[in-house]
Amino acid sequence: MPVAVGTACAVGRVPDGLIWWRAVAALLVAVALQVATNFANDYSDGIRGTDADDQRVGPVRLVGQGLARPGAVKRAALAGFAVAGGVGAALALAVGPELFVVGALAIAAGWFYTGGPRPYGYAGFGEVFVFTFFGVVATAGSAYVQTGSLNGLALGASVPVGLLATALLVTNNLRDIPGDTVARKRTLAVRLGDRRTRALYVALVVGAFVAVPLVTGLGGRPAGAVALVAILLAQRPVVAVLSGARGTGLVPVLVGTGRVQLAFGALLTAGLALGG
Repeated sequence: MPVAVGTACAVGRVPDGLIWWRAVAALLVAVALQVATNFANDYSDGIRGTDADDQRVGPVRLVGQGLARPGAVKRAALAGFAVAGGVGAALALAVGPELFVVGALAIAAGWFYTGGPRPYGYAGFGEVFVFTFFGVVATAGSAYVQTGSLNGLALGASVPVGLLATALLVTNNLRDIPGDTVARKRTLAVRLGDRRTRALYVALVVGAFVAVPLVTGLGGRPAGAVALVAILLAQRPVVAVLSGARGTGLVPVLVGTGRVQLAFGALLTAGLALGG
């Protein structure tokens, strides 16, 4: 989603048209970072004991539930980060050395989310990571590799993209409040508590849609407002959260939020591209 939206923001801003290999490379970097971060989280949570069977409500985890050896999962994470670094290096050589810095920060953020002696995901800063790297950096960065500069449209579009990505994490952490509390994993959801975390989820989803007319109007791409149609898919997960769904009852909310994100991203991408 962020790569597609960011690339759409660059339509009409590249003299000879979009450079498609860069868009594909940006997508590979984003996917590799996502996969690597998931493996890294599985490994770190597993060796810390925060994914024990008696605590787990969400999907199966490899290390915590004994389905894979910790070393194998760690190597998978490092391989993912290596793919992201290698492809990112090619982009940096083509666009500018500043991308080396951005890439290094993204990899470090993915590893230290739950890894290292003081994981920031355990301190309630996971949402900041997701909004920053899977919202602002991925969206604005995908436009940057096309144009070689930052522009207001891409930065603006990164806000609703980041809000919906963060809403997914908030749903996940809302579901895991009981287990994370026992494991002393102080996520933002644990710190806020059940009621305020539910309010945060709704605010993130609503905020994404409120941002659309501002971003597309001020950015000169009014056709991007077609993304508002995706609000039709948001009703069910929002109602479920407000109705007090918990535990496995929040799994459909994760699925529903993912569908909102997918539809929103596809429509916003199409609208921004057609208006460029």
